[in-house]
Amino acid sequence: MDATIVVVKNMVCQRCVMAVEAILATGGIAFNKVTFGEIHLPGPLSDEKKAYLKTSLYNIGFEMIDNHAGSLIERIKQLVIKRARNEVADAERKVKLSQYISDKVHHEYTYLSSLFSAVEGRTIENYFIEQRIEKAKELLIYDQLTLSEIAFTLEYSSAAHLSSQFKKITGLTPTYFKEIGISKRRGLDKV
Repeated sequence: MDATIVVVKNMVCQRCVMAVEAILATGGIAFNKVTFGEIHLPGPLSDEKKAYLKTSLYNIGFEMIDNHAGSLIERIKQLVIKRARNEVADAERKVKLSQYISDKVHHEYTYLSSLFSAVEGRTIENYFIEQRIEKAKELLIYDQLTLSEIAFTLEYSSAAHLSSQFKKITGLTPTYFKEIGISKRRGLDKV
């Protein structure tokens, strides 16, 4: 039997992984591992188990991606989120975003970029910036780092550059955002 990877939309945190693992265990579906956006199975699912999985995932806010284009888009999103949150190896952080994605997905970046823009209505770069701003919001709310430290952590060239992008995306300055707090944060699956 060939191993199978099921792509799942909106899986962006460790709690998501645990929820999917619970669904698999409840449904008696054997799996090798569950990662952000992917379920690694030892083989293909029967139609009955596939229907169960699809329905169960949908009931908790996830979506099973059945087509190739959708799979690619979801894979790109997962890679962008990891990269924007600096959850990649140091060597991968030094590579341009376009090369990083192209290497991981094994397609030309121009194709991936066109596909992403056509389906999502925004560029990969814009999605990347939005993800970094969400991480900046999280760090601002924690109130443990200065704006300069947050800019350094997220690999901005300066605090001014971060502030400029932050205001462009949110309409607020980082300082004002910090004052109003969590009410302006969005879940990663809503970005």
